[in-house]
Amino acid sequence: MKPTCNFYELSQTGLIKDANFLKSTNFDARPRGKLINMVVIHSISLPPNKFGGTFIEDFFTNKLKIEKNSYFKKIKDLKVSSHFLIKRTGELVQFVSCKNRAWHAGDSNWKNNSNCNDFSIGIELEGSDLTPFEEIQYMKLINLLKCLCKYYPINAIVGHNQIAPERKTDPGPFFDWEIINAENFHD
Repeated sequence: MKPTCNFYELSQTGLIKDANFLKSTNFDARPRGKLINMVVIHSISLPPNKFGGTFIEDFFTNKLKIEKNSYFKKIKDLKVSSHFLIKRTGELVQFVSCKNRAWHAGDSNWKNNSNCNDFSIGIELEGSDLTPFEEIQYMKLINLLKCLCKYYPINAIVGHNQIAPERKTDPGPFFDWEIINAENFHD
């Protein structure tokens, strides 16, 4: 599968020019001197295993109305974000500038480096452990990864489950790593 959509461009402000920007306040400055060299792929659906709507966007921007679903009461006090969300329709949403540290990885470790939020960019795919992702999501993800690798010295593209294996399973068993591994992101 080859991407058919245009490649993304990263602005000087760390925003993707073609993304729908919804600013989250759930971020902070990266530690001084930390290179962005990793991308963490996640999956999310709110409520779990339900797709569509704006619940994910509302969650990352602290606007989730907990009365809409009983599950939301469990997550109401969480303050999390990701740099990007790729919806099942292929829409790309950005919440945090790549220059800042989004709160997506939590307690995490990669190759003896803890606090992966310090040096990574988080990409959420609307999905779950129970459902395959859409082809358009992979196309958008590949284009986004190519863009990020053009601007940053990315040397690892990993799943949340790889940096927090005791806590997380995403992006889940239906994520097709072969599609990602077949690409050359450093053309």
